[in-house]
Amino acid sequence: MGLKVTALSDGWLMQALKAAAADLAGLYIHVPFCLKKCPYCDFYSVTDLELKPAYLRSVFSEVEIVSKDWVDLTFDSIYFGGGTPSLLSSHEIGGILEKARNRFRFSSDTEVTLEVNPGTVDPKSLEAYRMAGINRINIGVQSFNPRNLAFLGRIHTDAEAVAAIEGAGRAGFTNIGIDLIYGLPDQTEQVWLADLKKAVDLNPSHLSCYLLSYEPGTVLYTRRESGEVEPLPQVRQADLFLTTSGYLEDHGFEHYEVSNFARMGEGISGFNRSRHNQKYWIFASYAGLGPGAHSFRENKRWWNIRDIDGYLEETRSDMRPVGGEETLSTIQQQMEAVYLGLRRREGIAVKDFEKRFGLSFDG
Repeated sequence: MGLKVTALSDGWLMQALKAAAADLAGLYIHVPFCLKKCPYCDFYSVTDLELKPAYLRSVFSEVEIVSKDWVDLTFDSIYFGGGTPSLLSSHEIGGILEKARNRFRFSSDTEVTLEVNPGTVDPKSLEAYRMAGINRINIGVQSFNPRNLAFLGRIHTDAEAVAAIEGAGRAGFTNIGIDLIYGLPDQTEQVWLADLKKAVDLNPSHLSCYLLSYEPGTVLYTRRESGEVEPLPQVRQADLFLTTSGYLEDHGFEHYEVSNFARMGEGISGFNRSRHNQKYWIFASYAGLGPGAHSFRENKRWWNIRDIDGYLEETRSDMRPVGGEETLSTIQQQMEAVYLGLRRREGIAVKDFEKRFGLSFDG
């Protein structure tokens, strides 16, 4: 199955370029709590839920500390990632949103995304999240196959995944994303297509399809190194990638970034893309709150302490919980502009590149 080429969504492209030009920023809030650590995940997380009250106080403090550096920018996206953000109640999520809105400047149409685990939500909580200010829900399904869910260490069942997606629709969400993982050991095209078909039939506005990776420090990496798990051969990984792109574009989705697909349709073409995640690929500014969160502005990148105890200690003392930082050289910026551009359907913004760096791709 070959990679299809369809018309670009000019509406979104103009919106993205306008946002980049105006430097509309994004706010990322890392919620580090999980009921258990998935064996493939290398994002920072902890399982001690008793730390939630202290975490919330620290996030409030961090908003006060860092918002002073962002008074000149308008934000048009908020993203609660994790971890498992749906381990916070709607009241707690709403409290963070209220605090942020009192200190940062937001556009009237701000996209507000909450990542949820299907095993931690029900129709009542989903509706409460929407009432608290969430307008985009992203559901970490990963697979509808019970065997694959067990391999990935997920806490939910396939039935709970379906219930969460359908429940989000009944709760009034019109912007629903689903995350899936493919490239599991011995995974066949038939098994993967069954996941894709199930996802498409549930009518989400967005799909993220991630190739399984073996990150150092994870349980899955250790299992691979010991020979317990044998990764899917790269040729078969590539075949599944092409299968994914072809199937989803045949079913009304735009393949707009390596791992991301947005449902297209009259009146919404392109606008189901993740506004927040798009910022990471177009050099837009973003501020990160919470342990391990990253921030970026102009040519500077910095990240918070990847340890909740250290994060809590710094914010209690009204200190910035920065764990590290870097200033990108011109060469680094050029390289990032190229490889991030190659991830996107629109490709490298050649004219912007030439204007920014004074270099021509014509030699």
